[in-house]
Amino acid sequence: MEFKISRDFLVQIEQLISENRAQELENLLQDIHFADIADIMDELDDYGASYIFKLLDSEKTAEALLELDEEVRVKILKNLSAKEIAEELDELDTDDAADIIAELPQAKKEEVISELEDVEHAKDIVDLLRYDEDTAGGLMGKELVKVNENWNVLTCVKEMRQQAEHVTRVHSIYVVDDEDRLKGRLSLKDLLTTSTKTPISDVYIKKVDYVKVDTKDVEVARIMQKYDLEAIPVIDEMGRLVGRITIDDIVDVIKEEADKDYQLAAGISQDVEADDSILELTRARLPWLVLALLGGFISVKVLGFFEPAMQLHPELFFFTPLIAAMGGNVGVQSSAIIVQGLANNAITGSIVDRLLKELSLSLLNGIILAAILFLGSYYLLNFEAHIGITVTVALISVIVIASLNGTFIPIILNKYGIDPALATGPFITTSNDILGILIYFSIARIILGF
Repeated sequence: MEFKISRDFLVQIEQLISENRAQELENLLQDIHFADIADIMDELDDYGASYIFKLLDSEKTAEALLELDEEVRVKILKNLSAKEIAEELDELDTDDAADIIAELPQAKKEEVISELEDVEHAKDIVDLLRYDEDTAGGLMGKELVKVNENWNVLTCVKEMRQQAEHVTRVHSIYVVDDEDRLKGRLSLKDLLTTSTKTPISDVYIKKVDYVKVDTKDVEVARIMQKYDLEAIPVIDEMGRLVGRITIDDIVDVIKEEADKDYQLAAGISQDVEADDSILELTRARLPWLVLALLGGFISVKVLGFFEPAMQLHPELFFFTPLIAAMGGNVGVQSSAIIVQGLANNAITGSIVDRLLKELSLSLLNGIILAAILFLGSYYLLNFEAHIGITVTVALISVIVIASLNGTFIPIILNKYGIDPALATGPFITTSNDILGILIYFSIARIILGF
């Protein structure tokens, strides 16, 4: 069952901290998962969070450090000496330790690395720091189990026992040659059911999925998701096995990418969270709001061109919000499907085929909606038939254009290396609002003859 942090529980912790009842507090937190410890620390003030961090053993606080809100983690690390930070990092896998060190100022970064007791651990962390954080090299950890293709089963088992001491979880056993080049993977079942004298070269699986150190993190996530992998090996430019990426790291990538796309779709141009400062939130939201405002000015200007038409047929004005809203909604629906397909690499066929399919779909939806609108305007709102025909023809046209617009724009943005998620936000709704109004009154002018 998930642990729930109540207000009463936090008050109890705050009281124990204020009265310096360390032993009681340690007993209270003893059986709580490190992720929940991080949530508790996030809820406390700086002093309370630091108090708990220094109170608990480094095995638990090291894991909690990874789960902390970034601002809280920065403040805690700032108050720790290089030696204290190094003690925490000695408890972490290399990839997690490298992530923590990467957040430190350069001077302190070097101090912490020099304080690490395990020299091999320190060398692996330094090696990981060379890679960009959004690549496979930046995601991978050095902890893995590997065997040489020239060994027999008995030798492999002996070597694996030694290597597994430094690996939290063994997902796969990788096979390499004398130059450490990745050759394949070894099934644990085959290892257990094969004679101890059998050469590994006779039983290992030569087909193995892998990524290179410079593969982008989103591509790694796509591959692991597609092939349902718990871990994937990473090789360098020479094909040598240099690390592995596990599913927990990929879950973080998927979440971050989804959060970024969701914010872009909502018109937020920077990575922000609800508890960020007002200034940071304003900087993230304002650019797209300004764009929407400018789009509104253009819509008003377009309406001004058709002022004589509204004087002759004032009933046209009542349908303006409906036409604009339908154009925006249809455009967002179309673009959302395309963006999702692009993200999952599921868009097949040419752009022309995609546009033709969207054209057929939008025509069908447009005709159904137009029929509902015509019947509603004629029987419920008592507008004359020629007004109903004008509005329904305009609605079908707007739905078709908005749908094609919502399909075409994300594909073009993606082609030129721009995040297509931009096309599901204010950009597409604002442009379709303007187009919708322009198309609506242009068709009204043709049909009504003004």
